[in-house]
Amino acid sequence: MPKINENNIPLQKITANFLTQKKIELYVLREDLIHPEISGNKWRKLKYNLQEAKCKGFNQLLTFGGAYSNHIAATAAAGPDFGFKTIGIIRGDEISPLNATLQLAQGNGMIFKYISREQYRANNKYETTFIKELEKEYGQFYLVPEGGSNTLAVKGCTEIINNIKIDYDVICCACGTGGTLTGIIASVNNDKRVLGFSALKGGSFLEKDIRKLLFDYSVQYDCNIENMNWELITDYHLGGFAKIKPELIGFIREFKENHNVVLDFIYTGKMLFGLYDMIKNSSQFDNKTIIVVHTGGIQGNKGFEDRLNIAI
Repeated sequence: MPKINENNIPLQKITANFLTQKKIELYVLREDLIHPEISGNKWRKLKYNLQEAKCKGFNQLLTFGGAYSNHIAATAAAGPDFGFKTIGIIRGDEISPLNATLQLAQGNGMIFKYISREQYRANNKYETTFIKELEKEYGQFYLVPEGGSNTLAVKGCTEIINNIKIDYDVICCACGTGGTLTGIIASVNNDKRVLGFSALKGGSFLEKDIRKLLFDYSVQYDCNIENMNWELITDYHLGGFAKIKPELIGFIREFKENHNVVLDFIYTGKMLFGLYDMIKNSSQFDNKTIIVVHTGGIQGNKGFEDRLNIAI
């Protein structure tokens, strides 16, 4: 398996006439290049969880996710490379044949257990009785939460900015569970504006989750979170999580053609689609330098391309 490359991530400048007219400098932080399967924020979130699991003597990882989850794919890929068996608790009915994401996970040795959407709800799946049932079935395991977001994940995501060697005004990332955004908020100075673009319909509830993650992180690592200059943007889910529209497909195709950067359909594609719309229809970013974090997840594109018979 290719080595993890987390310390030499390039900043790629994006040029376009509308950016030049507004005197905006836009850069993509290519976190997607960390690793082909454990890419972007998925590696950042797993890094210290893998270390913790190893330190505590676990040889199995168990985590949760949907059938198209980048986190499921990344956890499965990390398993053989870091000496862990992996178990994926998958939301919904069993899929046959497997989609591309689950094929990748199974190819890396992950065992699947499908549970109903009702049982999967956030207030049920971490209940002690259910976890005990899973331990009885699979033996002892290190539990990695859905999306990988906990204080150890936040710690990993604070390292994202280490590869940014230029001054900037705004930093943006896509947001699913809030861990990546929390890590960025915790790591940047208060003069930086931080924007998270929710991939979820009705994603405003994530603000509460992010504030809790910030609090837990500050307590665990005895630090003060100074940056309160952050905002969750909820207008660009384009129909909901994992829902895509023709305008998004066109945008991703054009972005690849113009900049040789492949975006994913669920996260970074929607974030940049939204950011472009905000730039074009307001003056709030004029004369600013903006960093957007490419959080990877390209593996998920194949499933959409196969299901919708499209090519990027």
